[in-house]
Amino acid sequence: MKSILLFIAVSAITIAVSGQQDDKSKRPSPPAKVSETTKDGVTITIDYSQPSVKGRTIGKDLEPLPGKVWRTGANEATVFEVSKDVKVEGHALPAGKYGLFTIADGKDWTIILNKTWKQWGAFTYKEADDALRFKVKSEKASDFAEMMKFDIDKKGEVTLRWGNEKVDFKVK
Repeated sequence: MKSILLFIAVSAITIAVSGQQDDKSKRPSPPAKVSETTKDGVTITIDYSQPSVKGRTIGKDLEPLPGKVWRTGANEATVFEVSKDVKVEGHALPAGKYGLFTIADGKDWTIILNKTWKQWGAFTYKEADDALRFKVKSEKASDFAEMMKFDIDKKGEVTLRWGNEKVDFKVK
């Protein structure tokens, strides 16, 4: 009888926990999505999870760590999608979905668009699958961003705000 009760208790807990995991809005780093159609008619969408600083130091206690590939968000890899063939910072990129990763090295940031967009974090990231890599400079943000955030404007400028950092790149 005790084993039956134990089985029921464990089953109830497992069901409750798995139900909470299905609701991504309950995660410590909740999901976010931003989408904009540019003046050129290109729809740019970024689907990501928003980590929070919570008193930690970015680059020491919190990603991005200097010189390391970062999923540029939390949980699943950030997904960058364009509806048409575009140029990103002058480099050709076919329409489609990409994993968006970054490498921060001081004020120099490498933006990576990887063909494998459906993956957890950067744990299975493979450089061989990169569709595009380019460098941009970060600058000090005007306001501290407690939660990481992406913005896209009508001109195709994508902006990442995270802590005191602001990183921009252009999509045309």
